[in-house]
Order: sequence, then structure tokens, then C-alpha cells
Amino acid sequence: MPLSFHVGLLGMPGLTAYAGFYEVCSPQKGEYVFVSAASGAVGQLVGQLAKLHGCYVVGSAGTKEKVDLLKNKLGFDEAFNYKEGSDLNVALKRYFPQGIDIYFDNVGGPMLDASLLNMRLHGRIAVCGVISQKGTFDVEGIKNIFALISKRVRMQGFLQSDYLHLFPQFLSFIIDHYKKGEIVYIEDMHEGLESAPSALVGLFSGKNVGKQVVCISRD
Repeated sequence: MPLSFHVGLLGMPGLTAYAGFYEVCSPQKGEYVFVSAASGAVGQLVGQLAKLHGCYVVGSAGTKEKVDLLKNKLGFDEAFNYKEGSDLNVALKRYFPQGIDIYFDNVGGPMLDASLLNMRLHGRIAVCGVISQKGTFDVEGIKNIFALISKRVRMQGFLQSDYLHLFPQFLSFIIDHYKKGEIVYIEDMHEGLESAPSALVGLFSGKNVGKQVVCISRD
């Protein structure tokens, strides 16, 4: 396995996906799962874990290239570009007419608000990130919070460091499925330390496709 996987698939992002999906979301076979920022370092693995678990999975991303990647390489059942169309609620109803059991949230903001309206009874929301709110002074609050009550939804924030005791189990699981060809992992590799600033800035505008990695040396 590539050495770079230790900062991605086999590292913090991988454990975040594994613990967030299995421990926070408590998935059941056949459930309906939505993943935002689904082509990123965490989201791409969450979707694949959900498929391995027998769930129906839809991901959102910000470009046609990423949407195609989700459907054609990462095995998502469906995917959509959240930048196309002005009503996220309508988009989610189109892909989840029956509602969402699990929302793995990497973005916060309007997507979280729209997802709350589309959750099923006793749904679960794993709050992993709020990338849509980074770099802005106009932070958006949640307007549809009542859905947590009316639909008895559980929404939980978490850190992968809460689940370090699962690391050996996580490694064994991921390596086994990767070697069987049941998991793939996409990296966006930049060469040279001088490329680090632009690579970092690109994260906040969605330029990266997959896990952003800066390779300092090939030696």
C-alpha cells in the first residue's frame, strides 16, 4: 500500500470515516445514507463503508468531475452537484423521496439545514465538519432545529481521537477490504513543499479531488 495512505486511508481521515459511520451513525443494512463533501478524504470512504454495509448511498460534491467519480469509481448509488440548482431541500427530496436515515455531515450550513427537513424518524446525523462555514464572517445558524424533536433525530459531533482504541480493528478491516479490491482511495498529490500553500488554500474552495497530499520528496 502507498506510504501516503498513512496520512489518509490508514490515518486520521480513515479512522474518522470508520468511527463516525460505525460508532456514531449505528448503521443498519438497507438504510438510506447521505454524505456531503463525498469526494473528500473522509467522505469517499464513508460512502464505500455504507455500500459494504448494504446501504443505499448518495453523495454531494461541487463539480461534475467529482460527481462522476462518486458514481463511476467510488460506487455511490447516486450523486449530485450541490451548486446546480438553488434549492437543496428539493434536491434531497429528489434523491431521497423516502427520507434519510443517516447523514454524514462534512459541510454544515445550508446543507445541514436542508438535510434536517429530510431526515426519517430516528435518523442519525454525524457532524464531522463545517467546511462551508470556514473563511467567512457570516456564519449561518441552523433554522430547522425543530426537526430533531419532531423526527426524534440524534445529531452528534465527534473526533476520531475519541475512538483510538478502535485503531487496530480499523486497520485490519480497511487493509483487508482494500486488498480484496472492495475499497479504493483517491489522492490529489501535489509535488514539492513549495506547492503546500496553494494546496491548503485549494481545500477551502473545493479544488482538491480526494485526499489532499503534498509530497516533499520521492527519496
